Formats: sequence, C-alpha cells, structure tokens
Amino acid sequence: MDERNGKEIRDIAVGEDEETWVYDSSVDHKGRLPLRASTGAWKASLFIITIEFSERLSYFGIATSLIIYLTKVIHQDLKTAARSVNYWAGVTTLMPLFGGFIADAYLGRFYTVLVSSIVYLLGLILLTMSWFVPSLKACDADVCTEPRKAHEVAFFLAIYLISIGTGGHKPSLESFGADQFDDDHPEERKKKLSFFNWWNSGLCLGLLLAVTVIVCVQDHVNWGIADIILTIVMASSLLIFVLGRPYYRYRKVSGSPLTPMLQVLVAAISKRKLPYPSNTAELYEVPKSRMAQGRLLCHTKKLKFLDRAAIIEDKGNSSEKQGPWRLATVNKVEEMKLVINMIPIWLTSLPFGMCVAQAATFFIKQGVIMDRKIANFVIPPASIYSLAAIGMIISVTIYEKVLVPVLRKAIGNERGITILQRIGFGMLFSITTMIVAALVEKKRLDVVKNEPVNGSLSMSVFWLAPQFLIIGAGDGFTLVGLQEYFYDQVPDSMRSLGIAFYLSVIGASNFLSSLLITLVDHVTEKGGESWFGKDLNSSRLDKFYWLLAILTMANLLIFVVVAKRYSYKNVQSLAVANCNEEEDAAGSMA
Repeated sequence: MDERNGKEIRDIAVGEDEETWVYDSSVDHKGRLPLRASTGAWKASLFIITIEFSERLSYFGIATSLIIYLTKVIHQDLKTAARSVNYWAGVTTLMPLFGGFIADAYLGRFYTVLVSSIVYLLGLILLTMSWFVPSLKACDADVCTEPRKAHEVAFFLAIYLISIGTGGHKPSLESFGADQFDDDHPEERKKKLSFFNWWNSGLCLGLLLAVTVIVCVQDHVNWGIADIILTIVMASSLLIFVLGRPYYRYRKVSGSPLTPMLQVLVAAISKRKLPYPSNTAELYEVPKSRMAQGRLLCHTKKLKFLDRAAIIEDKGNSSEKQGPWRLATVNKVEEMKLVINMIPIWLTSLPFGMCVAQAATFFIKQGVIMDRKIANFVIPPASIYSLAAIGMIISVTIYEKVLVPVLRKAIGNERGITILQRIGFGMLFSITTMIVAALVEKKRLDVVKNEPVNGSLSMSVFWLAPQFLIIGAGDGFTLVGLQEYFYDQVPDSMRSLGIAFYLSVIGASNFLSSLLITLVDHVTEKGGESWFGKDLNSSRLDKFYWLLAILTMANLLIFVVVAKRYSYKNVQSLAVANCNEEEDAAGSMA
C-alpha cells in the first residue's frame, strides 16, 4: 500500500511539473526549459500570425493584380502575361524548399523568418521606388505606350526579391507558429488541431484587404501609393514579430535532416543481401533513456527493404562502432519511410493546384472585360478574388465549428475526419469549379457573339461569383488539409521543409499550368484555331476549363486509391511502448 501511495505521489509530482514546464524538446529565448504559462500557445502565435497577415496582404495585393499590370503597363499579351504570373507564382512557392531546409538545418525558424522578412521588405521598397524614382518610373506620361527598360528590370527584380523573401518566410513562419503548441499536452494539442484553420482565416483576412482596399488604391489612386502602404504594414509587423521574442518556444537545429535519410539508403543498399530477421525486435534502436529529447516512431511493415539499414551485422561488435552509414536506427528508417510515402500524395495534389492557378490569372482577366459597375462605383477586377477568400473563411468556419464537433461525437476521431479525407473532399470542389467556370465562359462567349457592340460588358462580373466561392470553399478543405498533412506527417526535424512541400505543390502546379497552356496552344493551333487567342473573345477558355475538370476528376480516382493505402505517422511515447502497426494514427497529433 505504501509503495502504491508513493507511486501515486510521484505521478502527481510529474504531472504538476509538466503543467509548469514544457518537455517537447523546445527552449525559450535564453535557451532554457520553457515555462508553460508564459510561453507558446496562442499568446505567442498571435505575434506570428500578425506578420503572416502582413505578408499575405502584400503578396495577394501584388499577385491578384499582376496579370493586369503586365498587360496594361508592361504590355505583354494574354498568353505571355499568364505564363509570367504562373512562373512568378511557381518560383514563389518552390523557393520555400530551400528556405525550409535552411531553417531546419542551420538558422532555425525564428532567424530564417527574420532574415527573409528583411529581404521581403527590400523587395517592397524597390517596388515602391520603381514608381517614384524618375529614372525607374515606367514613363513620364500618365499613360505609357511602352515602359522604360529600367522600370521593367526594377519591377521584376522587386517581385522576385519578394519571392526569395517568401521562400524563407512562409515555411518557417507557419511551422514556427505550430511549434508553439505542445503535442503531448492535452489542452495544447486540441488548440493545435485548430491552429491551421484559424491561421488560414487570418490569411484570408489579409487576402480580403489586399483585393479590396489595396486593389482599390491601385486602381483608383496610384500603384505607388499602394506599395507605400504595403511597405509600412510589413515594416510594422516585422517590429511586432521581434517584440514577441520572449514569448516564443524555439527548436534547436540539428544539422541537415536529409543526411540521415541518405545514410539509411546507403546502409540498406549495402546490406541488401542479408537475411531479413524473423523478429523485428532484433532491429537496431537507441533506447529512449539514451536519446536526446524527442519522439520515437513505431516500426511499420511497409518498404521492408529499408529495414535492412537497421540490421545489426555483427552482434558481438558494438553497434556504435559500425557508424551511421552502415547501421541506422529503426526511428531513422521510419523517418525515411514517411517521406517516401508522401510522394504519391504530393503528385496527386498537383491537378488541384492547377485549378487554383486559374483563379489568379484567367478568372481575373475575364472580370476585366465584364460589367463591374455598382451604381457609380467600378469594382477593380482583382477585387472579385475576395469572393474566394470569403468562400474559404465560410468553409473553414463551418468545418471547425460544425463538422468537427459533430464528427468527433459520431466517429470518435479527434480530428473529425482524417487529413486525407479532408483533402479529397476539397478536390470535389475544384472539379465543380472548373465545370461552373466552363459554363459561365460559354455563356459569356455567346453574349459576345449575340451583342458584338457591347460584348461581355453587358454581362455582370458577378456571373464569376460562383466559381470564386466554390474554389474558395475547396481551398478551406484541400489547402488547409495539405498544410496540416505536410506539417504533421514529416519527421519532427523537418517541419519547415514539410510546409515547403505543401507550398511546392502550388508552385509545381503553376509551372504545370503554364506547360499545359503551351501544350494546348500548340496542339489546338495545329488543329486550326488555338484555344488561346490574342484576347479572351477570340479564345476558348471554356474548353480549357473542361479539360482541367476531366484531368482533375481522373486524378481524384487515383488519389482515393493512394489515400486508402496510406499509413499515417505513428508515434510511441516510450521506447518500450507497444505499437499497433496497422493503427490509423490520423487522430493523433503525430
């Protein structure tokens, strides 16, 4: 009895200690164990969300008006302008692969955000200068027939500096925000389940202001004034981010996360001829007591070839003497499996990203030549994009406040539905978007044919509202789901890279969209008439939208098969813990 009472007292003491301190391998700004009450959770995340809001405000203020700027100021034709936007968006969303690697391996997330935000700010300053410095201005007249070469150089240099800044800023900041919640603390884990939903609501608020206030300033006042506003907002939020430093929890960097994976591959290949052990308990693992703070992954039966990296060749020889290039732990092997298992999900997410790419290019360009008047006010074309943000906010709110509570009770899953189910559901919205967009564009072309004088100016821009709302609702499921998936399912040491993997889906999709436009243009031109003419009225975007709908529908079938075969990340809290290898760990914050 005394022994049992002693154990109960020790358990209570440990529980109280965990309520006071955070034991998730994070440290405070002085490198000490963080106090739970004064660091992390929402008190820290609010500082982080502030700078994300500012970055999104400026990014969308530029991105949603870029195709209009390129056609009106730089005087690129429709196809060239669409490709230019897709290339810029592609670079912007692929650069985070480099930035995420730097954050995880060397600088850490806080300092990567700080440095990349300064680069971002320099891009905004140069963009502003391109409107006010005489030698960098587009021209001296109010309307430019041809812009100065110096203006083009300054403009493209500025927006690609913003791309580079985003490359370090975006993956590091989002993972840094999620790091503020302790996975092993019940209350903080629940808050973390909501983090990505509310993060994206804040992002959408930035988008809304960008495509309404900022775009109105661009359209009715001056692009340069809009750039001044964006620069001031970004500089102010950077200061707020730095002021939040004492409240953050930080993760120590441990070198390149790619090196251990290469070691696993080399060790597995070198031991490919060894017999597979009858008992997987014989595979090499470092006891939890000898590990630094961190979590162990459970062994899984898939990709058994990689398990050979953990086979101990000479049991009489000390495992430590065999070296990491010859012997890997089960945990390192499982981390390698996690990354390999993500490849099919990444690939089958690309068609969704191609549908999203149309909203910032062709959808907005359609709005330019439609009736945008409300009484005496003319809506800027890019402002119609605000409907996508509204659609996303509505879908995220319904999901968070209605669907998740109901599904938790009905299914018993902490998330409500699995991450991949959420992603797949959003893909249905993208198919619907393309079908609606094709029907609306066919209607617009019929109006142009029947009313050649006014053309589509006799058709309200709000005909585009359904496709923007639907793609926004799809973003609330698929884009948020992809963020959560790539943060949650990567190894703990690769979480900035995980967010970069998510962003690379959008980046690669933009490049694929450009490639598809070029391919379709070439094929249809040979057939007699290209689907992409000199302007929208001589183009057949409706057929292009139908093509995207068919491609996305076929891809969804493949995604369903891949998702059903997917095994979620399964973490054990103790080295001796029992692991159910077939368990679906989607409900846990792995």
